[in-house]
Formats: sequence, C-alpha cells, structure tokens
Amino acid sequence: MATVRPALTVLMGLLLLGVGWWLTRIEDWQSYTPAVGGAAGHESGRGTAEKPSGIVRWLTTVDHKDIGILYGTFGLLSFAWGGVAVLLMRTELVTPPVDLLGATFYNALMTTHGITMLFLFGTPILAAISNYLIPLLIGADDMAFPRINAIAFWLLPIAALLIWGGVLLEPFVGDISGAQTAWTMYPPLSVEQANPGIDLMLLGLHLSGVSATMGAINFIATIFTERGEDVSWATLDLFSWTVLVQSGQILFSFPLLGSALVMLLLDRNFGTQFFAQAGGGTLLWQHLFWFFGHPEVYILVLPPMGLVSLILPRFSGRKLFGFKFVVYSTLALGVLSFGVWAHHMFATGIDPRIRASFMAVSIAIALPSAVKVFNWITTMWNGRIRLTAPMLFCVGFVANFIVGGVTGVFEAAIPVDLVLHDTYHVVAHFHYVIMGAIAFAVFAAVYYWFPLYTGRMYQRTLAKAHFWLSMVGTNVTFFPMILLGYGGMPRRYAGYDLTVGPAAYFADLHQIATVGVYLLALGQLVFVWNVVTSWLEGPEVEDGDPWDLADDGLLTHEWAWFERKRETALAATDGGEATGADDGEEPLPDGGERE
Repeated sequence: MATVRPALTVLMGLLLLGVGWWLTRIEDWQSYTPAVGGAAGHESGRGTAEKPSGIVRWLTTVDHKDIGILYGTFGLLSFAWGGVAVLLMRTELVTPPVDLLGATFYNALMTTHGITMLFLFGTPILAAISNYLIPLLIGADDMAFPRINAIAFWLLPIAALLIWGGVLLEPFVGDISGAQTAWTMYPPLSVEQANPGIDLMLLGLHLSGVSATMGAINFIATIFTERGEDVSWATLDLFSWTVLVQSGQILFSFPLLGSALVMLLLDRNFGTQFFAQAGGGTLLWQHLFWFFGHPEVYILVLPPMGLVSLILPRFSGRKLFGFKFVVYSTLALGVLSFGVWAHHMFATGIDPRIRASFMAVSIAIALPSAVKVFNWITTMWNGRIRLTAPMLFCVGFVANFIVGGVTGVFEAAIPVDLVLHDTYHVVAHFHYVIMGAIAFAVFAAVYYWFPLYTGRMYQRTLAKAHFWLSMVGTNVTFFPMILLGYGGMPRRYAGYDLTVGPAAYFADLHQIATVGVYLLALGQLVFVWNVVTSWLEGPEVEDGDPWDLADDGLLTHEWAWFERKRETALAATDGGEATGADDGEEPLPDGGERE
C-alpha cells in the first residue's frame, strides 16, 4: 500500500502533463473543426462544417448547446448518485442503533454525498444552463472558446470516476475503500487514514477545480467580448450578471483549493508537514479550505438567484423591481463572500477580536441577499401572477431561501454558533439553501426553457406534482433538522443509541426527516419521467413565444432565436427558403424598456 499512493499521484501528474501538452498543440482555440480539417471559416476562424451524427457528435462537439446538454446529463446522473447515498444514510438513521450500513460505510456515503452534490451536481448543473443559455441571452454565436468549453466538460467524467473510485473499487481491490473524511477533509484525519481512495478523491477534486476554472475564464471572456451590439452593461440580463460574478469568484477561490489539495497530497504521500502540528498546523487547512468553501456557497447560489430574477418577472407580468439594486447586491455578495470564511471556525479558539470582525461581516452579508428577496416579493406584489411550474419553483425558492438565510444569520452570531456548531442545525441551514433554493431554481429553469431546447411542452400536471412533492419533502426533511440541532444532535453520526439524553426525541425527528427524503425522491422520479416522456412524445410547441411574454413586453433574445429556429425548420420542411430574422422589433435582453 505504501507504494500504491505515490504511484497513483505520479500517474495523475503524468495525465495532467499530457493534457497540457495536448492543449499546446491546438492551433485555433475558437475553431469548430480541427486545424487539419478542410472546413471554411468565418473571419473569426470558426468553421461551418455540419455536425456528425450519433455518438461521434457528442464526443467531438464544441457547440455550446450540445455541451450544455452534456453538462446537464452529467449533473443529473451525479444528482442520482448523491440522492441514492442520502436515501441509504437516512434509512440508517430511522433507528438509534447502527444496524443497517455500519459506521464505516455510512461515513463513506456521507463523504461521497457531500462532494458529489457540491462539485459534481451543483457546479455542473449551473454550467449546463449557463452554457446553453448565455450565448443566446447576450446575442453571441457561441462561447468565446468553444474547444476550452468542451475540454472543461470532459475533465468532469474523469474527476467523477476518481472521486467515486474508492467506493467503486472497494469490492475488487482490498486495500482501497471509499474516503471517510467528510467533504471538508480536515487533517489530521485526512492525512493519517491509510486509504488510497482518499488520494483518488483528492485528485478528482483537483480535476473538477481545473474544469470549473476553465469554464469561468470562458464565461468571463464570452460576456465581455461576445455580446451583441444591442446588449450593453445596462441591459445585460441578471442571469448573465450572476454568472459573471460567479466566474470571478471561481477564479479567486478554486486555485487556492487546488493548492491546498496538492499540499494535502504531499503530506499524505511524501512526508511533508504542511498540516502537521509540527509544521503549519491543522488550522492552516481550515483557513485555506474555508477561504474557498464559503465563496463556494455563493458560487452555487448566485446563478440560481439570477435565474429567479429572470424567470419570476415573466410570470408576474411586470419588469423586475429594482433591477440596478439587484445587480449591485450581486456584486456585493461576490466581494463580501471572501470576508466571512472564519465564521466556520468560531469554535476553534481563534482570537476573539478576529471572531468579532468575521461575525460582523457574516451578518452584513445577509443584507444584499435581503435586497434580492424584497425585490422578488415586490415584483410579485400586484402583479399578474401565473402559477405555472416555473413560477411555483421560483416562489418555492424564495420561501426556502428565507428559512436558509435566517438560520444562517443565527449561526453568524458567535454565542449562538458555539451552541449550534456541528449540530444538525448547520445541516438544515445548508440544505435549505442547496436543495430548497438552488435545486428549485434549476427546476424552474428546466421547465421555463423546456420548449426552447426540446421544441415540445412538458406535462403540466406532473410538473406541479413534482413541485409539491419537492416543496413538502424539502420542509419535512430539513425543518426537523433545525429542531435536532436545538436538541444537540451532532451531525455526521451514524447512530444515536444513547443511555442518557433525548434518544426518543432524536428518533422521532429522524423518522420524520426520513419520510421527507422519500417524498423528495418520489418527486424527482416524477421529474425524470416527465422530462424524458415529454422530450420524446410531448406536444410540439407551435409558437416561438410559448409563455406569451410579448404581451407584457418581456420577450428576450433566446426566444427570438427559438422563433428563427422554428421558421428555419418549417421552411426546410415545406421546401421553402429559411428565414433569418424575426418580424417586428428586436427583443430586449431582460425585457426592459427602450430609452
């Protein structure tokens, strides 16, 4: 085993060097076809060759829409993996004794669940929506660097196999098992566990960070340089604003995570002492990790905020209230998110003066989020509300985000945090934001743009059933965890068979939470069934404006593109010539008024 871990590290290093060498061989980053191809290009150097068919198309595509679908498929598969893990974990917690999975397997599932949902579902599923929609929203032909876009995606399946490698290889290789470090990977636990599965996980995380960084560079370049002539900073839609700020956060935070992961790998395999007590100390890891980790929360939540800011007004029949202030609050969140990391460390014994300063910033960061919440509510006030599935999920987002935000303000206060730290209250707070808000915004986007990327309409009754199962399931799952936290139930425990203490209280709340998880799982099965069957057999959309947005002056660029696509398809079907433009006035990026 002593030789396995260094060999794995060297092998991954050689793989990264090979990828870097291959990148240097590419002659034209923006070319749609290899340099040896014979396709003619535009002035930008982008080729016009037709896409191949079948599996070759998906393996070689650099089209932002195809890559968006690849990201989305990968994200949903990762969501399923993480969901199955949490179903098993919650089933174990139905009874106080550890009598189903065992503590070791429970810890491995907990680790893979957290890392999968954050790095393999959260970031990729937002990249899916961003890749598909942002060029359409800003009037661009494609992403600024299509090939980098493709490379960023194809790093992810490799990263996933490495992250899940310990769990997948455990039945076949005796010395490897799933990592049992939790997603935070605190030393000395993560250094002293002699398990090559941890090294595989660290290497996979590093690759996922490289992928996210490449994507961030691409989004920044695209939004700065590829906007249409009628899209200025004043009229840029809010989803693009939030992705721009998110990409900036990624550039400043993910490289730091990569550096910390390399140091952890060196400590594990080559005897360095970056995080040993005789060297940098274990608290050094916490500072490095949370300097990435708390901006990561906003990296995940900012684009969903942008989605809600874009979708919610369309079904309120009016423009977003306070557009500029929502933009300013987005910029404020991007900056302030780098000044709050130590609130995760209030219980570590750090200098009280430092704790107080971080408490102040941690409470202050709630203000930009509150600006958004009040603007969303005001937008709906006296609006012409249409309770479609996208609107229901937007309203659910706002409701769940309020609960997640308020519990976060409690935890930002030092006296309260010292009591609730590492209890289920923290789990509830985090999951109200991750599942109750981020996932809801993603579902709203999937339903809102479903006609755009499929040309068909989903089953509305099933979509509303999906919403109610998800909304009820989310609150039945996570609200009991708030009460568990008040009762002192620590998180990351596979059992709670107590001789002294509120064991019955814990058992009742855990059982209620487990019922909620199964409701959530049922809702996601309804979602998958609805999406798949509607994509294949749903009624075809007969209008380029399926939501009647033009009636309120809220039509945006992507629907104009969709109408042109429909007209082209109809002309080709009828044997006529394709039309290249829409009739009437050009739509505004965010449905605003012309000056």
